[in-house]
Amino acid sequence: MQRSKKILLISHCLLNVNSKVNKLANYQGTLEELIIPLMKKGYGFIQLPCPEMLAYGIKRWGQVKDQYDTPYYRKHVKKLLEPILEQLLDYYKNGYTICGCIGIDGSPNCGVYKTCKAENWEGEIGSINTMPALEYILNSLKEVPEKGIFIEEFQILLNQNKLNLPFFAVDEAYPTFSIQNILKELL
Repeated sequence: MQRSKKILLISHCLLNVNSKVNKLANYQGTLEELIIPLMKKGYGFIQLPCPEMLAYGIKRWGQVKDQYDTPYYRKHVKKLLEPILEQLLDYYKNGYTICGCIGIDGSPNCGVYKTCKAENWEGEIGSINTMPALEYILNSLKEVPEKGIFIEEFQILLNQNKLNLPFFAVDEAYPTFSIQNILKELL
């Protein structure tokens, strides 16, 4: 059988939910209702690295975009994206079609259309005097119509290399609806 030469880039946790912050998993391992139909249509996948896990490990706390938005972290993300870009350039050079990238809306890194932010998401939570402050911190959490850090840096890298790529997002607040929309576009 001849290869399809169709490739999708996939946020890491769509193929491996175990990389997510503890207690944020909505499925057991792989988001099958998205991945299996795409596999059946002949798509190959490039699993993007999880920048959060590679920087802070599996026992990390949930963070927001504001916390990841540092020069160090952006440099970390760019370094992770270099081999991905090299693969894409080679695939393009050899006649393959990169059909898109699927991110995770709400993620501080892989959000495509929205990410999570919190102006006051910082500091120590272990002190007796923090309870009013903790509530204040938690109440500052919100979703905003911005890209996550990883997706921002990826799109900058793509633009610098004159690569145009459609982006899609699984919205974990509305997974069924967003998965159906992605499949309508790609199947």
